[in-house]
Amino acid sequence: MSASPRIVVENLSVAFGTGRARVEAVSGVSLAVPAGASFGLVGESGSGKSTVLRAICGLAPVTGGRILIDGEEIRGRRGREFAARVQMVFQDPYGSLHPRHTIDRILSEPLAIHGLGDRDRRVGQAMADVGLPASFRFRLPHQLSGGQRQRVAIARALILGPPILLLDEPTSALDVSIQAEVLNLLSRLRRERDLTLLFVSHDLAVVDHMCERALVLRGGRAIEELDAEALAQGRVESPYAAELVRAAEGFRRPAP
Repeated sequence: MSASPRIVVENLSVAFGTGRARVEAVSGVSLAVPAGASFGLVGESGSGKSTVLRAICGLAPVTGGRILIDGEEIRGRRGREFAARVQMVFQDPYGSLHPRHTIDRILSEPLAIHGLGDRDRRVGQAMADVGLPASFRFRLPHQLSGGQRQRVAIARALILGPPILLLDEPTSALDVSIQAEVLNLLSRLRRERDLTLLFVSHDLAVVDHMCERALVLRGGRAIEELDAEALAQGRVESPYAAELVRAAEGFRRPAP
């Protein structure tokens, strides 16, 4: 694994509204994710963790700080070049997929936008990579389970071959029995493709399972950064991080 940072966020601030209606959703958050690493953002609802991902993707207004991908500062509207390097998987797999588009069309669209050929093979391979049978290709999202829909969303995110995935609570809308399957899928794809992951969750146990380091957020501010050993052993400094550890009590990082 390379030690060079693939994602750098420096003193990021994000605000919505103006005047008395202005809300500071993120304030002064910094992080660095090496290439091939998995980095977690953890905190309760409203802590700003999803807003950080949206700011990276250009979906939230950056009011301060910098975002760099592979050393290049990212500003303004995100275009095709950004999409080929960075993709996001959202929390709700049903809401993120067009309900009237077949799986084939959902996976083909990015290829068409980027002018990539060999569509049939690429779509078939993308489905196979996430464990979806070929018979699902012309089904609609409502004909799939929640876990299968999230597999489609992951396949769509990866079909352009981006090195970076931003994952916004990708399993929280799924049944507990399906969550582990999707997490294991993401772990396998990361190994096979040397992906860099920025993983958002309110559940410290999930972040512990998926990530080498994690940043704890509360009220839009960074509280504490933890490494894998501290996560696994529950060695934290802030009272808020200790609360998260207690909420995840009983979880143990599986042996490699």
